[in-house]
Amino acid sequence: MSEKSTFNSFIAWKNRNVKEQHFIIFLSFLVGILTSAAALILKTIIHFIQHLLTDNFTDSHVNFLYLIYPVAGILIAGLFVKYVVRDDISHGVTKILYAISQRKSYIKAHNMYTSILASSVTIGFGGSVGAEAPIVLTGAAIGSNLGRAFKIEQRHLMLLIGCGAAGAIAGIFKAPIAGLVFVIEVLMLDLTMTTVLPLLITSVTAATFAYMTTGTGAMFRYAYVEIFHLERIPYVILLGIFCGLVSLYFTRAMNAIENVFRKLNYWQKFALGASLLSVLIFLFPPFYGEGYDTIDSLLSGLKDNESIMNGSLFYPLKNSSWGIVGLLVSLLIFKVFASSATNGGGGTGGIFAPSLFLGCIAGFVFAYILNQLHLSPFLPHENFALMGMAGVMAGVMHAPLTGTFLIAELTGGYELLLPLLIVSTISYATIKLFEPHSIYAMRLAKKGELITHQKDKAVLTLMDLKSLIEHNFQAVNPDMTLGDMVKVITQSSRNIFPVVDNDGKLSGVVLIDNIRNIMFRPELYDKFKITRFLVSPPAVISINMHMEEIMSLFDKTKAWNLPVIDENGKYLGFVSKSSILNNYRKVLVDNFSERD
Repeated sequence: MSEKSTFNSFIAWKNRNVKEQHFIIFLSFLVGILTSAAALILKTIIHFIQHLLTDNFTDSHVNFLYLIYPVAGILIAGLFVKYVVRDDISHGVTKILYAISQRKSYIKAHNMYTSILASSVTIGFGGSVGAEAPIVLTGAAIGSNLGRAFKIEQRHLMLLIGCGAAGAIAGIFKAPIAGLVFVIEVLMLDLTMTTVLPLLITSVTAATFAYMTTGTGAMFRYAYVEIFHLERIPYVILLGIFCGLVSLYFTRAMNAIENVFRKLNYWQKFALGASLLSVLIFLFPPFYGEGYDTIDSLLSGLKDNESIMNGSLFYPLKNSSWGIVGLLVSLLIFKVFASSATNGGGGTGGIFAPSLFLGCIAGFVFAYILNQLHLSPFLPHENFALMGMAGVMAGVMHAPLTGTFLIAELTGGYELLLPLLIVSTISYATIKLFEPHSIYAMRLAKKGELITHQKDKAVLTLMDLKSLIEHNFQAVNPDMTLGDMVKVITQSSRNIFPVVDNDGKLSGVVLIDNIRNIMFRPELYDKFKITRFLVSPPAVISINMHMEEIMSLFDKTKAWNLPVIDENGKYLGFVSKSSILNNYRKVLVDNFSERD
């Protein structure tokens, strides 16, 4: 027996003997292991490439290799994507949102490994982006393809995508709570107790695997200074506002720069991105790679200025307090250019790491300047750097709980949970005044392709127009007479008759109400043709329309039945408002209600 037939036999046995809700539990465990293993592979490759390239770096404050490595990295990654993958794999989280919104949770199989390869080369060679968004796309692709391989229903396939994303976050950050809340805040359409268990299993499994393979220590070395004092709350609130504004700057600058790259051809993008990135890294070496070494230094209190000043434009001012400020403010301003140049030039990476980088610097600079100017009671730089990480991440991602719990788990800074929540909430509220959607969702929102947490839109998107088309409307030809029309009426239970020409295209409709007063007068049967009674329907539905747009047509026209045509204008059938409402209720029950 072949492997394929054996697998099909297993699927048949599973369908007969195992409830799908129970099988999802097993798959969520498997997804947790696979996504955490993928995260480990990605981090291992990145660190291997970085050590291979930078181990011979000296303490000299000028290193010309910074002009070469990033260019080579985005060139290799870009050529790999262009000629091997032949698909756009950037903006990983946006891809997941699009798959949920528009592709019925289908993510291509190559996404299970191509993002790992492209992003590891990009970041290993110094690209100023993060590995987290690529691994989230990888995890979601694992969940999607594993579910389709085992013939899982559509509503559970969406859950497995969420499990893959949660496992990726939990695995790469060793942060199970953050993995769960990330899915709730950024990806998932709705949450019930039925969906919480698989997400928890995946997150805990992925984090446990990460602990077993990389140790139990927190990802960043956080120098806990002292307990949080309530008199610092006004400054925590100000930091939240500042982080919200930094998030707004990062979001809008990123979109503006991406729009510039979008207008260029491939080699123009590479030339602009590579030159900009290499110059920025040469002037500011902290931009090299994910920037986690800089975060470590700031969270440790910046005991050694040279750890981030070495090789930078501000190196001559390494012993000056305001030299430190100048460097950090410059990093704050130009990081978005380095990250955009990396992705725009052909590299592959995400904005998790850049947002953590910016947040850490924003919090540190905020406290450092206030302390230097004696404008406040002493504010521990380390504590405020930690809060800044949560604030900027919450603002950029529009996810205050993710920002709070991710930073707490990344650093072990649970003692600062209250100020972390305050900063994240204020930052989110600040950017929400200017940007209604996160940096991930705004691209889809502008096209009207985004499912939000509004259940109505979610249910409508899950409905299949083709399955709602009714074909029992008797079509008539424009050349038919009234007598022919009466014969058709006697054989039909409908009161609307589509008029279809010889090419199958819809010409209009005949309403029985319009001919009721003459249909019983035989002397008129041969005098009138159908074209005499032909009228245009209130609206016509195209087979490619979204369900939300279709419901809008019904609301505007007050119609109960509307004809459907294909791309060439050929008649396909009718859709009734009652069938949509019935199907809406069925999808709502199947996908968003509690199940045993």
